[in-house]
Amino acid sequence: MKIVIFGGSGGIGSALVEKVAEVFPQASVSATWHRSAPPADSAAHWSRVDLRSEDSIRQYSTRFEQVHWIINASGLLHVDKQMPEKSLQQLEPEFFMRNVQLNALSTLLIAKHFRHVLKKTETSEVTSHFATVSARVGSIEDNRLGGWYSYRCSKAALNMAIKNISIEWQRTLPQVCVTALHPGTTDTALSEPFQRNVPDGRLFTPEKVADCFVTLMLQLTAKETGRFLTYDGDLIPW
Repeated sequence: MKIVIFGGSGGIGSALVEKVAEVFPQASVSATWHRSAPPADSAAHWSRVDLRSEDSIRQYSTRFEQVHWIINASGLLHVDKQMPEKSLQQLEPEFFMRNVQLNALSTLLIAKHFRHVLKKTETSEVTSHFATVSARVGSIEDNRLGGWYSYRCSKAALNMAIKNISIEWQRTLPQVCVTALHPGTTDTALSEPFQRNVPDGRLFTPEKVADCFVTLMLQLTAKETGRFLTYDGDLIPW
């Protein structure tokens, strides 16, 4: 079994690398990093990939002949000098496009260039998966607070991308389950500035989220493709 995790050096990504290696000890696990170097003692095969670059993703895809699971755990919510917008007046075009590029376009480019290797062997007992870490705030129907324009819009675009991919691949890759996954508020650098108001018991460790994601993916089949799910399997409206 071959597994590829994009954004593997991030909080959730690194926990996913460790979890899939634990669940599938015989699997070949590959992971990518860009700015944060991976741990030296990791069992994964690491490569530096710029998810903002189609050429970088394309070149990385040529290293594989077959992949069973792909998980994109990368994401952008804030940078040093730009936090999520509280009002429309704070919207900055460059920051908006950076969100779209990393949160939505990267998944489309991964799907484009890894499509030909995302398949399973006839003897595999595990469903093939293409999953990406989304966020509940990307749900249009569930939006009741507003704000966070760049992040909300980019995650909504990601969700549409996942739905589109799932529809196309039902025809061309019917053995693949395509899923958008919401992790809840996770104790990572991405959420750190916003953890103060998280209710007790609702701030999850990356390890808990990784365990939930892998457990959920093991339960899903290709017939359940095209869903937006919480870490514990509840459906979220698009």
